[in-house]
Amino acid sequence: MTVPITVQDLPHLIAGFNALSVVFMTVGYIFIRQGARDKHRAMMLCAAGASALFLVVYVIYKLNSGFAKFGGEGTIRPIYFTILIVHVLGAIAITPLVPMTFWRALTGQFERHRALARWVWPLWMYVGISGVVVYVMAVHMYPFTGG
Repeated sequence: MTVPITVQDLPHLIAGFNALSVVFMTVGYIFIRQGARDKHRAMMLCAAGASALFLVVYVIYKLNSGFAKFGGEGTIRPIYFTILIVHVLGAIAITPLVPMTFWRALTGQFERHRALARWVWPLWMYVGISGVVVYVMAVHMYPFTGG
């Protein structure tokens, strides 16, 4: 028996792909610090794959559901929206920067790759982690109940 995936299931997949990319990026960072370039490359390619899957599912979700509403009230609202705004701005920034960083590595421009990756990796990590935080806050902690 198969269980169909509904639009309501997609935020969970989106957060899962975000979390998976963070894990791959963390392990990739550890590998490069150890000098294990091949393992680093594999983990960063996996991180890019998880992020690409995130993006596909995210677009499908947004096309079918619009933007979610946050149900939290009081002090938590500005906290949530600050995290969300910085997350969105970071996501916009990494959209061209991640492929550029990959291109430099894949074409053997390692010094230029390293110089860019020192900025892109922490930003990409923030976007991945904050995406999961936004998901937990909006879906599990403070869901909008229609009031």
